[in-house]
Amino acid sequence: MTIKTEDLINSILASMDRIAYIKSEDIPNIDLYMDQVTTFMESRLKNTTRNPQEDKILTKTMINNYAKNDLLPPPVKKKYSKDHVLLLIFIYYYKGILSINDIQSLLQPITENFFNSEDEFNLETIYETVFGLEQEQTEKLKKDIEEKFQISEQTFLDAPEDQKEFLQIFSFICMLSFDVYVKRLLIEKIIDGLKEEKKGKEEKKDKEEKKGKNRDSK
Repeated sequence: MTIKTEDLINSILASMDRIAYIKSEDIPNIDLYMDQVTTFMESRLKNTTRNPQEDKILTKTMINNYAKNDLLPPPVKKKYSKDHVLLLIFIYYYKGILSINDIQSLLQPITENFFNSEDEFNLETIYETVFGLEQEQTEKLKKDIEEKFQISEQTFLDAPEDQKEFLQIFSFICMLSFDVYVKRLLIEKIIDGLKEEKKGKEEKKDKEEKKGKNRDSK
């Protein structure tokens, strides 16, 4: 590949070192109105978009839709808590690869058990734990990207000279895409398993309740 393409890859790898998630300590500890929530999200995540000047991180319509689809608990007196913001950050990262239904299945247990919890183990603890893995995973991801790029450079060596660079870039994109495809399949399989497990528990609970009612009626 040309020096221009290599410079692009190196630039992307270097930019990964500057990726920073929103730390929970940076989220206001006071309840926010919707406009304040969207402004906060825009200010913190704008640079993660493909077209920062045009793309919207979060809108009022999005928030309302998330609430309608049970992704987000309703606000209290039109105000959103810190935990609301934490859930919105999870949704922002998930929505690029998962369906609304899958995101709901994944976040529902989190919301039911940890949302606005006053216990020491709460939603903020979960958030900090999973996002705290970022640095280690970023280094592994960089090595994987570099390896795929090097492999792609060895493809289509016998192709017509005027098409070689494009075909090598195409092979690089295909490897990255396959990686995303497989991981998405894995995530979907895990979520399906969680759904089945939940369904089984609910059916077992219903049966036990029916048995209890039958005993009481005798």
